[in-house]
This record gives sequence, C-alpha cells and structure tokens, in this order.
Amino acid sequence: MKSFARMFLLAAVAAGPAASFAQPSADQPTSRAQVREELAQLEKAGYDPHDWVHYPENIQAAQARVATQNATAQGAGSAFGGASDGASRSGAANGF
Repeated sequence: MKSFARMFLLAAVAAGPAASFAQPSADQPTSRAQVREELAQLEKAGYDPHDWVHYPENIQAAQARVATQNATAQGAGSAFGGASDGASRSGAANGF
C-alpha cells in the first residue's frame, strides 16, 4: 500500500506542471507540440524536471524568467525609440 501511495504522489507531482502550464486558450486547445515547446523553453530557462527537492521554487522561477523573456520579446517590436537613461543635453558642446 505504501508503494501505491508513493506512486500516486509521484504521478500527481509530475502531472502538476503540465496541468498548470499547458492551459488551452479560449479559441483553440493546446497541442502536444506546443506543450513540448513550452517545456523545452522552461528547461532552457533553468527548470530541471528531475529536481524534486526544490520542485515548486524551481518551476516558478523558470516560469517567471520565461514570462520576462516573452514580455521583453513582445515589447521590443512595439516600442518607440531607443533606451534612455533619463539624461538630456542641449546647448553648445564646449559647455558655454
């Protein structure tokens, strides 16, 4: 009975990331290829599916990194102008 409980717990923990990360959109369900791509993106961001000791923390950190990367990639194409450090200058170059 103990081994069955352990197997059930491991299966539930293993299914957790897939169920929470692979959410279908309103228009169309998520395909297997999309889920595999998202998992590969998470692993590239530092998620290790074999690290059960730090399970909730490592997938949440990887999801945050992926979200930041996606937001940066989307923002790069829609923004105006370049980056600014908040400084501006006007007048002659010699300081007068």
